[in-house]
Amino acid sequence: MELKHWITDTAPLEVVGNAEIKVTGIEIDSRKVAKGNAFVALRGTQTDGHDYINKALELGASAIVCERMPEKLIPGVAYVRYADTTDVVGLLATRLYGNPTQRLRLVGVTGTNGKTTIATLLYHVFRRLGYKVGLCSTVCNYIDGEPIPTEVTTPDPITLNRLLGRMADEGCEYAFMEVSSHSIAQKRIGGLHFAGGVFTNLTRDHLDYHGTFENYRDAKKSFFDMLPKESFAVTNADDRNGMFMSQNTRARVITYSTCQAADLKAKILEEGFEGMQLEMDGRELFVQFVGRFNVSNLLAVYGAATALGRKPEEVLVALSAMKPVNGRFETIRSKEGVTAVVDYAHTPDALANVLQTINEVLQHRGQCWTVCGAGGNRDKGKRPLMAQEAVHHSDRVIITSDNPRFEDPQEIINDMLAGLNDDERRKVLSIVDRREAIRTACLMAQPGDVVLVAGKGHEDYQIVNGVKHHFDDHEVIRECFGL
Repeated sequence: MELKHWITDTAPLEVVGNAEIKVTGIEIDSRKVAKGNAFVALRGTQTDGHDYINKALELGASAIVCERMPEKLIPGVAYVRYADTTDVVGLLATRLYGNPTQRLRLVGVTGTNGKTTIATLLYHVFRRLGYKVGLCSTVCNYIDGEPIPTEVTTPDPITLNRLLGRMADEGCEYAFMEVSSHSIAQKRIGGLHFAGGVFTNLTRDHLDYHGTFENYRDAKKSFFDMLPKESFAVTNADDRNGMFMSQNTRARVITYSTCQAADLKAKILEEGFEGMQLEMDGRELFVQFVGRFNVSNLLAVYGAATALGRKPEEVLVALSAMKPVNGRFETIRSKEGVTAVVDYAHTPDALANVLQTINEVLQHRGQCWTVCGAGGNRDKGKRPLMAQEAVHHSDRVIITSDNPRFEDPQEIINDMLAGLNDDERRKVLSIVDRREAIRTACLMAQPGDVVLVAGKGHEDYQIVNGVKHHFDDHEVIRECFGL
């Protein structure tokens, strides 16, 4: 694409050099630049892309997009200056990859908990209905049936548009993606056209980045503020921030609830660890999910799918065939009758929701053991809250390592224990080694008991002293159960 067409209507402050040169690709990482690419210099929290312009030029960049011009301009290279490159990088990327979200219908899912489950279920529902579909999620990205490994919830704008471009080129009609608060604040989704958005819920998370809960909340809200008039916004009326999210949106608002007036409602008729009998939108169905929080997730999927034009009956049939997403309330049962639950719950609210569900199903017919920790180099304020929720909703608790990253695991455990009084600590063991903590809970649990292993879910690694090691909660549990 010629530079002059690429930057049309993007309001650059200055263009120096040949505006008719061809741009063959776009990169924000100077190490990935290839001949003919444009390099976009972004000011990050850790580094400034302007410091790597020379590196990009050495690798053959034909255009530099920046906020301040280099002192030395190279003949034959085009320089385009903007007030803020973060504002335009998404738009430039989506243009270069053929405006993929004009060629498929993209739905974004945002909130604290439930994003992965809702986005993944939408992907599976639409594939079951016969469509080619893409998925961008925490667990894995997919182009129809092809898995594309991922390391972050929402990729950078270059990776994201390249991925969406491949989806559109390969005939995907729909794409579903998790939209993190970081990606909204950092404008990674800039330039994308959303057919709809889903709000799950909002509780404390990522305050190490956003600083305050209000900043975190407002980042989520801005996603709904940017939705176009022809789109839809499916929002959780049971969450106190549900209507706040949609109050300024131009999109058509659809509310869902498990306990109050809303456009879409559902309630649990019967419940066990194998699943639930539900009444959803006036119809009955059995689903292989457990817990009120999953009823909300399923309602959100139903709301988005029907808003996209699918018939209610066909959506409900598809939902009845769905299974839990990897690491989201997955159950593993021992030969002796102990049930282990693997769940990604890594916030106080998510942990409380999972434990409340376990206790509702148990009905005091067995004990609940909880194995949990907290991540290193993240919001320290939620550590004592995690311990409090675990103790309040469990019979016994083992506090252990999660991903300590660069922190001392014992110090993280100490931060969690600081939230407990002497009586509460009597219910708690602390075992730094996560494998040993899981083994201890599984060996001490009796038939009829439930062992919740929380915090890592789908992750198959631990990060200790900055080094990633293989570690899978599922594998450890199966080993303990002799499966």
